[in-house]
Amino acid sequence: MGSYSLRHVFFFLVLATGHSEISHSEVMLKMDEALLTVQSQMSYGLYVVYTSDYCYKCLYQPLASMEGGPGHVSVVVSTPFTLTLKVSALNGSSVLCGLSYLFEEAGHYSLWVKPGEADLACNVTCFISVDKFPNSTYLPLLALALVLGLLTFLWASVPFLSRCSCTSKLINLICCHGSQYTIEREEEIIEDCMDRDERKSSRLKSLDTFRGFSLTVMVFVNYGGGGYWFFQHVPWNGLSVADLVMPWFVFIIGTSVMLAFNAMQRKGVPRLQLLRKMTWRTVVLMLIGFCFINYSPRDGLLSWSWLRIPGVLQRLAFTYFVLSLMQTISPYQDIPPKQIHWWSPVQDVLLYWPEWLFILLLEVMWLCVTFLLPVPNCPTGYLGAGGIGDNGLYPNCTGGAAAYVDRWLLGDNIYWYPTCKAMYHTTQPFDPEGILGTINSVVMGFIGMQAGKIFLFFRKRNYSIMIRFMVWAIILGILAAILSKCTRDEGFIPVNKNLWSLSYVACMGCTSFVLLGVMYFAVDIKEWWGGQPFIYLGMNSILVYVGHSLLGFYFPFSWEMRYQDSHWEKLIQSLWGTVLWLFIAYLLYRKRFFLKI
Repeated sequence: MGSYSLRHVFFFLVLATGHSEISHSEVMLKMDEALLTVQSQMSYGLYVVYTSDYCYKCLYQPLASMEGGPGHVSVVVSTPFTLTLKVSALNGSSVLCGLSYLFEEAGHYSLWVKPGEADLACNVTCFISVDKFPNSTYLPLLALALVLGLLTFLWASVPFLSRCSCTSKLINLICCHGSQYTIEREEEIIEDCMDRDERKSSRLKSLDTFRGFSLTVMVFVNYGGGGYWFFQHVPWNGLSVADLVMPWFVFIIGTSVMLAFNAMQRKGVPRLQLLRKMTWRTVVLMLIGFCFINYSPRDGLLSWSWLRIPGVLQRLAFTYFVLSLMQTISPYQDIPPKQIHWWSPVQDVLLYWPEWLFILLLEVMWLCVTFLLPVPNCPTGYLGAGGIGDNGLYPNCTGGAAAYVDRWLLGDNIYWYPTCKAMYHTTQPFDPEGILGTINSVVMGFIGMQAGKIFLFFRKRNYSIMIRFMVWAIILGILAAILSKCTRDEGFIPVNKNLWSLSYVACMGCTSFVLLGVMYFAVDIKEWWGGQPFIYLGMNSILVYVGHSLLGFYFPFSWEMRYQDSHWEKLIQSLWGTVLWLFIAYLLYRKRFFLKI
């Protein structure tokens, strides 16, 4: 869930002039890299620049240069995203030719630059040929999908077999061993089987399953996600798998707060005790975030000068505290008796109008600060990555008002390696868990509280719950589509995890309602699925999160890779670490050990 630097546009320049040659065998390619040889047949020097199509309005960066006459030069290029190349004369400003190409991992390519009949700039021809076919980049992922599909099928077969266990016992009793048992023993077996089928826990298993699923994805992407770019955080705007996890957790926190505090209030737990409980849990989560997740023994002695103040657990703790405080001081401590009013279809919203007013004021504050706060040497309302983006006009404006507020209040105690640093060549720090984004984290948690209210208001009315979930998903999805204009970079408010933009919150709220609704239908309503294996992690989320963060770089969870030229070993390592934590959570589940704060 934290931020990680990407190697989207790292490249290694190997410059040569004239006819000097670099053998392909001398180049050691790694994951997401390909070899490009510029083959020039021009009578003058060439200059090749590039930009990634994922980088929004980015300045072209130097890739290779050749001085005088025909020759060739080899360079290593990045493969995750399409690259646009432009070839110019070394001593001229005019572009001779240009093209866009998606290079593939470990492939060897040649960029041919050939003159026309009159050797004029307008007659220059550029094209790319494949010298060595690339690796099957997604073959490891396909193999993993097939293996997981097979395991899922086998796992799904177990419940059907277990459901037949009671019947099998009774058949064996009657047919094979009837003379050895009494009628009383037969009745005990039948009653035991009936009790086991009818006995249900009051705990919402789908919520634990959703939490465990989110945690599983988070562990996998934090362990590298096999090195695939879509399992890592996007450079700036847009979404990847890694960008989905944290808002899901915040949504789940909101739902859990609503259900848990409502249950305690119905039991008569005084408000002072609730305040002590929420304060204690907030402080513990904050301390874990500061002292454990934020610090490693490899960093040397802890120093306040470089200690990062914001963080994932710190944001989750603050969000939890605000949501819990809202529920504790809410005038509605219990669900009112079911009475028919004209506003009954929206009573779960209207009865909590003070909370909605507070959330609306928070969102108005986020909008005003984001779009109206003057930022020195930056345009007001800027939401870009800065650096070489936006045609290089705002190199020191990364994050706009969000970064400015963090630097003003926290100084340099923020994140210096944001996900945009590699692609956008930024030089300013930016913290994806900063202060301004925490406002929308509270809004995201409040959306999760709305799911909890739906469960409480429409208890045992599963059809109504599913309809409400669908309506909320549609409303939030439409809001996200309008704000982003269904584009990555051109919307009114782009979907941006780094900023926790309003469109991002709406989009994640939509997916949260959909996923929780699907799991509620499959796990709690139809009981087609018991939530395994995700429910094991969901019951011990704090332990798994802290454990995988502290031990992730140690054996047996990871090891030094020997084969770094493909995704195979990296994917196996990421999957192994994730499965190992699933197994640990399963053992703890069997032992009934649940770490709670």
